[in-house]
Amino acid sequence: MMAKERRGFFQRFLDMIERTGNRLPHPITLFAMLAGIVLVLSALISWTGVTVEHPGEEGEMVSVQNLLNAEGVEYIFTSMVDNFIGFAPLGVVLATMLGIGLAERTGLISAVLRGFVLSVPQKLITGGLIFAGIMSSVASDAGYVVLPPLGAVIFAALGRHPLAGLAAAFAGVSAGFSANLFLSATDPMLGELTINAAAIIDEGYAETMNIAMNYYFIVASVFLLTIVGSIVTEKVVEPRLGTYEGDYKEDLNGLEPIERKGIIWAVTAMGLGFVGAVLLVALPNAPLRGDEGDTVQQIIQSPFMASLVPIIALLFFIPGLVYGIVTKNITNDKDVAHQLSDTMASMGMFIVLAFTAGQFVAYFSESNMGLVLGVYGAEFLEAANLTGIPLILGFIVVAGFINLFVGSASAKWAMMAPVFVPIMMQLGYSPEMTQMAYRIADSTTNIITPLMTYFAVIIAFAQKYDKNMGIGTMISVMFPFTVWFSIAWTIMLIIWMLLGLPLGPGSPIEYTG
Repeated sequence: MMAKERRGFFQRFLDMIERTGNRLPHPITLFAMLAGIVLVLSALISWTGVTVEHPGEEGEMVSVQNLLNAEGVEYIFTSMVDNFIGFAPLGVVLATMLGIGLAERTGLISAVLRGFVLSVPQKLITGGLIFAGIMSSVASDAGYVVLPPLGAVIFAALGRHPLAGLAAAFAGVSAGFSANLFLSATDPMLGELTINAAAIIDEGYAETMNIAMNYYFIVASVFLLTIVGSIVTEKVVEPRLGTYEGDYKEDLNGLEPIERKGIIWAVTAMGLGFVGAVLLVALPNAPLRGDEGDTVQQIIQSPFMASLVPIIALLFFIPGLVYGIVTKNITNDKDVAHQLSDTMASMGMFIVLAFTAGQFVAYFSESNMGLVLGVYGAEFLEAANLTGIPLILGFIVVAGFINLFVGSASAKWAMMAPVFVPIMMQLGYSPEMTQMAYRIADSTTNIITPLMTYFAVIIAFAQKYDKNMGIGTMISVMFPFTVWFSIAWTIMLIIWMLLGLPLGPGSPIEYTG
């Protein structure tokens, strides 16, 4: 429940966002309605005959596809099951939750967290949670599933509002997705698109680029966002949420001897599992190593990186199983089966939501509306005739606005890079700079758009603590992170520009042709 006292313009503004957003239908209904709206708009826009030139495909014209004509209706019915199964978070969430669910239901997570909160200085917990969220992008999307519910439990154990912990973790995972101390799968995914887009203007320059083009900047960003996120959580989000009045409590008593024994065996099992995972990729000819070679790009693109979700699930499942056996919470295989089925039962609402959300995402992509929107956005930016810092700020605003409608970072950049990278190169800015500005806009607005594929997952987690949690409340909780992350991160980028620092190895700010 939100605090009753509101103070200041910003708090009243958040209240307005909350009230407006909560007037929206249930997320399941909303995605169904959005899917219907896309169908209608696809027909209306296609009848106007609007066409744009495909970026990077000279002479190829693209128009909005009518999804209500004969071919469109056929697509709607024949693709419905595939749209559901192909909804990106569905498999990731369910597979990961099998492992996490067992670890939770056997009591392992609760015991570890109790030990954690009793041993770590409370002043470090908020920053540590956000830092862990930022670093989780190494594991791709798994952080969305693992950290927000853990953050809620940690805060509840400390007597703090669990939704503040969930929000802090969500901000770290999603708004900080383009910051890390290591390269992640995001870097080659976006980098290759940027290199290809740069080749439209200058093939020679594109050949000198590398996927670590933003590495220096994203490393520095980790520390900035950790500090800003901690301040926003403790000074803005928590005061607004107020005192938690729900019945969820976490036992803060010390660990029992059997629990300590179970944790020791579980940690040992996790350590052995981790060693096994390393051996799957580290040894020559290891099955998950992929192509021989030790370059960063080969490691990131190895089968190991594509296997992170099942590996993470096993790294939770095995310790959970061992802990359950040691503490007698698991006595036979039937106990395991029941606990796994209970975990999946708790995901019922998410599964239904995945069906409607999957239809909307697929329809929007099939209609080409996202591509047309991207082209018109680029034309607007070019027509504004901006230069210097205002140009970068304008691009960040446009990219952030587009991100409110197109959730997938790779799909969006695949659409935007061929449009914006050549434009920015012609205006004197390197492809590396354009990509970093895009990553800032994309990451910081992820947490306030219901169209981000994991937004529904976060709401499902939040409803454990507030059954009336709606889209508006969730957006109002996360909006301060978007504002302050955007401001701080953009200022950092501007300072980087003014100092002329490279964004990564061999990656300048300016493009001189």
